[in-house]
Amino acid sequence: MAEEKAGKQYNKEIISWQVPEYEKHERTKLWYFTAIIVALLFLLFSFYTDNFLFAVLIIVVALIIILHDGRRPEMVNFSITDEGVVIGRKFYDYDDLKNFAIVYKPNQGVKNIYFEFKNVIRPRLSIPFEKINPLPVRKELLKYLPEDLERTDQPLSEVLAKLFKL
Repeated sequence: MAEEKAGKQYNKEIISWQVPEYEKHERTKLWYFTAIIVALLFLLFSFYTDNFLFAVLIIVVALIIILHDGRRPEMVNFSITDEGVVIGRKFYDYDDLKNFAIVYKPNQGVKNIYFEFKNVIRPRLSIPFEKINPLPVRKELLKYLPEDLERTDQPLSEVLAKLFKL
């Protein structure tokens, strides 16, 4: 796949596959009931402490969850190229990436590759392997980026997101 940037062609695709835009969680009626109770408790607390901005924040978050819950994640192309990685329409140059880590534990349902940015403000990229063998991906990425061998598990943020189905 060749992308164009400012009229210049770049990116010799090495490996690619499709990934969901985001992870869709199956939520039960109990989850919705609990979420409503927690939101109402937070709203009561915000009114009790006269923190109306917090109340607005709770309402906005609830609306986002409701609107987002009805959508199905689209499948987007993920590509490893000779100059960076492409996710959908976004290109991330290897110069902007600090390292990558592969966490492959199929028995625990974890088959992801993580990219850390040099800019600490940017969140890490988490890409599921789906049905791709991680060994050729690792071999190709080692040509361009160092591997973070210390990361052996999912980040805590992803574990909590799965636990709370967010």
